[in-house]
Amino acid sequence: MRAEETNDFSLTVTSFYLKLTGLWPAVNLAEQRERRIAFGITISVMLSGLLIVSRELYFSIGISFEDTMFAMCNMVTVLIVLCKACVLHIKKKQFTELLAYSENHFWHTNYDACETVFLEECKKLCTAIICLFNFLAQSTSFSYIIEPIVVYFDTNASVRKLPINMYMDFLLKPYIYELTFLFQTVSLAAYGIGYLCVDNVMYITNYHAAAQFRILQYRISCITDLINTEKFSAASGSVPDCTADHCYTKFKECIRQHQMLIVYYNKVDQFFAIIVFVQILLFSLMLCLDGYLMLQDGGSPYRRMVFTIHISGCIFQLLMFTYSCDCVLQESMQVAESFYSIQWPVLPMNNSGEMLRTDMRLALIRARVPCCLTAGGFFTVSLETYTKVLSTAVSYFTLLRDY
Repeated sequence: MRAEETNDFSLTVTSFYLKLTGLWPAVNLAEQRERRIAFGITISVMLSGLLIVSRELYFSIGISFEDTMFAMCNMVTVLIVLCKACVLHIKKKQFTELLAYSENHFWHTNYDACETVFLEECKKLCTAIICLFNFLAQSTSFSYIIEPIVVYFDTNASVRKLPINMYMDFLLKPYIYELTFLFQTVSLAAYGIGYLCVDNVMYITNYHAAAQFRILQYRISCITDLINTEKFSAASGSVPDCTADHCYTKFKECIRQHQMLIVYYNKVDQFFAIIVFVQILLFSLMLCLDGYLMLQDGGSPYRRMVFTIHISGCIFQLLMFTYSCDCVLQESMQVAESFYSIQWPVLPMNNSGEMLRTDMRLALIRARVPCCLTAGGFFTVSLETYTKVLSTAVSYFTLLRDY
């Protein structure tokens, strides 16, 4: 994969994170060996983190309701990251095919001046979103270690606390405590990377697919541009048969591109369906738990800070995720509107002219069925999903506060 050769900063950052976790496709045996080692380390860290938060949840039940909610929130986050990594590893072949297709047909393709503008706007949007999302995700990870460090220095090292309580007193002994603290810090950083790298791929895929639909709309609108030249003026009524043949050839190229985009995004939907379903299913619970811990009376100010950052990241992630899906849905539907810009009435009624009129009706019918990302095939993800998830989270939060 030649992600490092592109000028797309978002793609470069995403490929770097995926290489760290061992999920980026390898191009030779040496890279394949490195990816396996990296993925083995990633899974080991994630499974150990799952064991830690499971132990924390087990011992916190019945002791402190706030600590139980804290442990449950950590458990949900760990399960989401582990699910993303496992699904991406299991579907590595599909992932490699999607990347290769995107690279050959989207990222390293020649475009004209107007199409380049569409692509550059897409790259700028991807860069802005991924930079902000990455900052929020890593800030949440490292905010866990602020409270233990502050407590450690405020008490002259007389009180020792780990970012995630493991309920093992021997871990607070000298040297063992420092090693455990270092391990948990590295684990939190790994979870931050694992949490965002798959979502980065999803954002890039959606926004680039939406840009390709915009490019397709532009190409469809330019099918009959030849008629507007002085030589073949529509007003003169002298459109030759060769012009109709040329327009029909361009029309067929646009139809092939549309078919290609439909097949491509259906594969994207199949690849991300499980991940999207798990995220949508657990987002309401995460937002509810974050809101409860952030507004808990008498809670730790450091813990409030952690979950203020966490809930901000979750809300932003959900918004950008649903917005990227909505962009594909809207732009794919706009393809139907672009057919109305074709000046088909002035084309002669030769074989090409008649075929263009007939095929355009069929293309209009198909274009009104949008391409969309679904949550496991159960429902379409759009901006409406964002409002529904927030509404459900508020309902859960109200019940939890009453409890």
